[in-house]
Amino acid sequence: MIVNDEKKTSPKQRIIIVLIAIFMLVSTFALYAGIVLQYQNGGSSSSTGALTDEEQNELATLLTDYQALVDKQTKELSDKYFDTFKQYRNQVKSFNAAATTNLAVKDLKVGSGREITEIDDVNYAAYYIGWLSDETIFDSSFDDAENPTSLIAPLQESTDMIQGWKEGIAKGTEDGFIWDGMRIGGIREITIPSALGYGSVDKGVIPPNSPLKFVVMIIEVPEEIPLPERLEELYHKLGYY
Repeated sequence: MIVNDEKKTSPKQRIIIVLIAIFMLVSTFALYAGIVLQYQNGGSSSSTGALTDEEQNELATLLTDYQALVDKQTKELSDKYFDTFKQYRNQVKSFNAAATTNLAVKDLKVGSGREITEIDDVNYAAYYIGWLSDETIFDSSFDDAENPTSLIAPLQESTDMIQGWKEGIAKGTEDGFIWDGMRIGGIREITIPSALGYGSVDKGVIPPNSPLKFVVMIIEVPEEIPLPERLEELYHKLGYY
């Protein structure tokens, strides 16, 4: 996930961070992540006590069933958007890092849905590809950035996104250049100078002072998958709710 400070981590950690962010918005996915982490660690909240063997078995079954629903939704979305988004994999090309001093946007496809006008608008989801000036893809929504066959779950937006991402998605201006906000269904290439990315901070695969490029496809937030009542009860017993 493209976020500020220490929040840009590995793809696996990125998913967990996304789920935590959704939890702050009372999201189903984060609830699921919390349960999984607790269950895999074999622990529970000291204030609530451990689950019985029967409850642990029940939890495992509920989690499996719930994960199946999540996977089904992810696949349905991938089936719907993969062929369209895959076409833009060839946008990943080298660029002049030294010359990238201003934010720039280029619409590759204008969407027909509502417009993103505020930089802190989080009411959308996104598929994306992010790369460096030497064509290194540091993150993407593909299952395999080099030879993609499907899309993982779309990124759920957060106000913690790097400034260049937020400004590039929303309606804005840069040195007199004015652009409309992205519309749902749209695809945009965003060029971000390091000052609006991670600046001088070393982010591992992203070196300090690195400008970034993204291809972003905006979609509506997927329908929330209701959490079974019994799963919420066990979640509560573990001290997460």
